[in-house]
Amino acid sequence: MTARTLPGFMELLPQEQIVMEQMKSAIRHTYELFGFAPLDTPVLELAEVLLSKSGGDTEKQIYEFTKGDTDLAMRFDLTVPLAKYVALYNNDLTFPFKRYQIGKVYRGERPQKGRFREFYQCDIDIIDRDELDIAYDAEVLAVIYRVFNELKLPAFKIYINNRKLLSGFLESLNIADKTVDVLRLVDKIKKIPEAAFLGELEEMGLPAGVNNQLLAFIKTNGDNAAILAQLKALGVDNDNFNAGLSELETVINQAVELGVSPDNVQIDLSITRGLDYYTGTVYETFFDAHPEFGSVCSGGRYDNLSSVFMDKKFPGVGISIGLTRLFDQLKNAGLLEIAGPTPNRVLVLMQSPDYAPQALKLAGALRSHNIPADIFRRNCKFKKKMEYANKIKIPFLAIIGEEEAAAGDYTLKNMATGEQSRVSLDQLIAAVS
Repeated sequence: MTARTLPGFMELLPQEQIVMEQMKSAIRHTYELFGFAPLDTPVLELAEVLLSKSGGDTEKQIYEFTKGDTDLAMRFDLTVPLAKYVALYNNDLTFPFKRYQIGKVYRGERPQKGRFREFYQCDIDIIDRDELDIAYDAEVLAVIYRVFNELKLPAFKIYINNRKLLSGFLESLNIADKTVDVLRLVDKIKKIPEAAFLGELEEMGLPAGVNNQLLAFIKTNGDNAAILAQLKALGVDNDNFNAGLSELETVINQAVELGVSPDNVQIDLSITRGLDYYTGTVYETFFDAHPEFGSVCSGGRYDNLSSVFMDKKFPGVGISIGLTRLFDQLKNAGLLEIAGPTPNRVLVLMQSPDYAPQALKLAGALRSHNIPADIFRRNCKFKKKMEYANKIKIPFLAIIGEEEAAAGDYTLKNMATGEQSRVSLDQLIAAVS
């Protein structure tokens, strides 16, 4: 039998997996820093539950099968399981409910560069009963900003919009019946020429004058203050439009108060998020120097999370980071610092197996100080031991020979600089911490 892995499933070498875990840990830490509680829903659900909000290509991509008399499916995102969870446990939850989930999802897509069948999503959502304060939209913006700074990734910008602006603008032009179709088309405006965009609007039955007005509206540019001023100057007499304008201004201002740098946030009226359930604020995040990566974090505000399961209203706001795809793109672009295939800081080398008791005590002492450490136990020539240490790119060696064992100290070698010195246990711990 030939050992092989299915296409579309990521497997990493140890040194790569360490970086992936560090990224997950940084994201988890940031989510918890903002008060989000962990949630873990099953990978397998009843097919009827997962397909309750399906649309487009979802039914074609879902992994579905029958076990006995039960139709099962593997989750394709973390939002539908959340909707089920809130519907099921809403009497036990305290609202507003803030949750994060980092887990694998599954989609039967055609494997290609940057597209996976199994991948990690890192989601947060804030959900409330009946109404959700707009301040939470600013908090989500602050989470995005903090996450990407914590990950120490390339320069990025969070693009933000409010879908009420465009829908209200369309209402003011008396073409509200075209809102859904126009929003979906605007969502791909950066991927098609302007002539093609105008042509598709014309095919929808929109007159040329309206089409040009719409294009000019979407292309409104400048810094955030200038865009807000231009939107106010339009004098649009529409409640939906003015609500969206007020919400957008509030989110921008409160995000700054939360410590978000204005340089990392940009209003973009072409950001609409094609999914129909978004109703207000929407976000998309891009790396400044790598637009080819596409959006690396996106989401927005929705009115009713659990509408297919119950008639109670649960509005929310949330975002998702596709971690597997993000990691793959960063790795392929050489933007990740990938070190050795071990999380250890110190490798203990014995010049003779006779010094095993001292080695065991040292490893235990290091670990008690939360310093990852290991002992090289193979009895071989010292040259072979050094070859192993170099191969795993260990930062420090703690060497125990006859003199060290007699004196009760250690030779500490910094593998990056080549410097080594005799040290006590306390000095060793201080040097490698």
